[in-house]
Amino acid sequence: MTRSHGGSIVILTGAGISKESGLDTFRDTDGIWAKVRIEDVATPEAFARNPSRVHEFYNTRRRRLLAEDIGPNAAHRALTELEAQWPESVLLVTQNIDDLHERAGHRQLIHMHGELLKARCAFCGCIRAWRADLSVALSCDACGRSGGLRPHVVWFGEMPLEMDAIFSALAACKLFLSIGTSGHVYPAAGFVGAAASHGARTVELNLEPSAGTSLFDESIQGPASVIVPAFVQRLLAG
Repeated sequence: MTRSHGGSIVILTGAGISKESGLDTFRDTDGIWAKVRIEDVATPEAFARNPSRVHEFYNTRRRRLLAEDIGPNAAHRALTELEAQWPESVLLVTQNIDDLHERAGHRQLIHMHGELLKARCAFCGCIRAWRADLSVALSCDACGRSGGLRPHVVWFGEMPLEMDAIFSALAACKLFLSIGTSGHVYPAAGFVGAAASHGARTVELNLEPSAGTSLFDESIQGPASVIVPAFVQRLLAG
C-alpha cells in the first residue's frame, strides 16, 4: 500500500509507544502490574472497597504524566505527521490514558480506555478536565455530591469507550497498524482480525513480537521511536 493508492488507516497504540517517553508499561516484567494488584486499584470493586487507595494510585500516575521531563517522542510525532499528510482518514485508537498523542498534535483520536487527565462523577456521569489530585472529599461541580469523583479511565470489568465507532473504522480501513501493544488485552487484541476480515493490510510495529504476531501480514521489531518514523516515511514516500 502506498500513498498514491490512499485508503483510510486505523492505528492502535499501546503502552510501548509511551515507554520511551518515560511512562511505565503494564505487562512488562518490571511493569505496573508486577508491582500492584489489578484487583486493588483498577476495578469498580476496588473503588467501592477502598477509594482512597485507588485515588492514591492514579494521583501518582497523574503527577508523573505532568512532570516536566515527560513529553511525546519521535513515534508520537511521526503519527501526527502521517495524519497531516495522508490523503484520507487516519484514526488513532489508543489504549493509553496519557495525553502524549494530543501533545504531539494528533487530532483524530479515540481513547478507548479513557483519559487520566479527566475526572468523571460516578453519580451523575459528568466528565471534566482534571490535572490535580482526586480524593473522596471532593464534590462534583455538576451534582454537588461528594465521594463519587473518579478517574475517567476504563477499569477491568468495564466496557471500553466508543467501540461502535472503532469497529466501523476497522471495517472500512485499508491499513491497520498496531504499535507498542502486548496483544493480550481484548477487545483491542481482536482489532487485527476485524480489520483483516474486511480486506485490510495489517502491520505490527513492536519492541518484540506480540501475542498475536502471527495474525499480521507484516511484523517489524524495534524501539517505537525508531521503527515508527521509518515506517511512516516509507508510507508517505509511496
